[in-house]
Amino acid sequence: MNEKIEKALFEARPYVEYFEELKAKIEEISSKASNDKEFKTLVEKEITLAKEPFKTDLRIFLQKFEVL
Repeated sequence: MNEKIEKALFEARPYVEYFEELKAKIEEISSKASNDKEFKTLVEKEITLAKEPFKTDLRIFLQKFEVL
């Protein structure tokens, strides 16, 4: 899962505004998840809590993650 997260972060980087904050949040979420499905659910929950423009950054990351 960590390799997939790293690839998704790499793919999302050119499109996000707050990359360092995104990376920190994704690392925090991934430490709580035991598999891809749980990770995706936690990211989706975070999207509902986040404010723009960070919400869009999370959506972009999730889109890249789901494609891999």
